[in-house]
Amino acid sequence: MAVNLTKGQRVSLDKSMKMALVGLGWDPNKYDGGYDFDLDASAFLLGANGKVLGDEGFVFYNNQSAYDGAVRSTGDDLTGGSSDGGDDEQLIIDFAKLPHQIEKIAVTVTIHEAVQRRQNFGQVSNAYVRVARIASDEDTVGETVIQFDLEEEFSVETALVVCEIYRKDGEWKFNAIASGYQGGLEALCRSYGVNV
Repeated sequence: MAVNLTKGQRVSLDKSMKMALVGLGWDPNKYDGGYDFDLDASAFLLGANGKVLGDEGFVFYNNQSAYDGAVRSTGDDLTGGSSDGGDDEQLIIDFAKLPHQIEKIAVTVTIHEAVQRRQNFGQVSNAYVRVARIASDEDTVGETVIQFDLEEEFSVETALVVCEIYRKDGEWKFNAIASGYQGGLEALCRSYGVNV
């Protein structure tokens, strides 16, 4: 049974969880801007200083795997939102493969070409993140153990830090963040130390 979290809540992941699927979903609101929404999930694998150890520690649509598959994307959904109610994009985490220097994984969502398309997270609803226990990286459903619905009202933001999965005292924990930023993916890259 899944634990439902609200912004700011933290919970420990089950110590027996070897692999996790992080599923993200959203629904773009109807608008007449003439462009489809292309939202992108990314992961920043961070050291103790809150920065990536190198550009390899950044998983996004142009680099879909980090550290030999320790964290990987299942692919980029270019259509904006799924009609079947399932995850729009997914990340797979293999905790055993994560280098010991990685202390935190920041999971983010950004809007591709948001400025040019005049789009922002005020035009997106029903956003969520879920963490599911999986037995292999072929499992794209898993058993959901954490669900966090982003009920916050965003307006002009073009990037979100959705959650963090972090290591504390040898355990992995989940932190429900839902913080919005302007500047899109480039601003997040600069913040986390990725060369852009």
